Amino acid sequence: MKKLVIYLVCEPETPALAEAAVEGGADIVELGIPFSDPLAEGPTIRLASERALARGMRTKECLECIAAVRERVDVPLVPMTYAAILEAYGYTRFVTDSRAAGATSAIVVDLPVEEHADVPRIQLVAPTSTDERIATCVANTDGWLYLVSLTGTTGARDDVSPALAGLVERTRALTDKPLYAGFGISTPAHAAAVAEVADGVVVGSRAVQVAVEGPEALREYVASLRAAI
Repeated sequence: MKKLVIYLVCEPETPALAEAAVEGGADIVELGIPFSDPLAEGPTIRLASERALARGMRTKECLECIAAVRERVDVPLVPMTYAAILEAYGYTRFVTDSRAAGATSAIVVDLPVEEHADVPRIQLVAPTSTDERIATCVANTDGWLYLVSLTGTTGARDDVSPALAGLVERTRALTDKPLYAGFGISTPAHAAAVAEVADGVVVGSRAVQVAVEGPEALREYVASLRAAI
């Protein structure tokens, strides 16, 4: 079965929202640790990150949030953050504390694959990645590979990136590891199209938008994605 990954920003309401997402059919929950300069993020997640920071969600509070999510769900939990956060908190300390909180891996958007092998993490590749770069990421990824379907920032788009199919083909030629695709996926139709070529679908910005409406709205939205894939 194709996997469905739902992204949420760590906030006080996130444990209940994550539980609703899993009830709706999410296989993995990605939990964003807010950062003041989220280079990869579009306006939706950037705004959510600013809101979370204004509410006092720092690394310690986010780890507590992850632990609270873990008490409610038994699916893999993947914190997503930036190298500056780990630099300030301590790389080894973050790995130890996040695992203790219930995280199963991590995504560090701007940490080059060659650096900090002591941080097990899911590697990202994009349509601009060379085959050599993809092979390096494959060799160093933790479980699955995150395919960034387009160049640019996160955010809902009208259509699935035409570059995705080629990226899946190139990456599949180099590995049998699961390939989950994200960026720009917001509707059930998008999810269905991505699931035709990739092993899983990652939905972020639209999930964050729907989450503002509460757990029930998020549960229904995730269920519509699950039904589509």
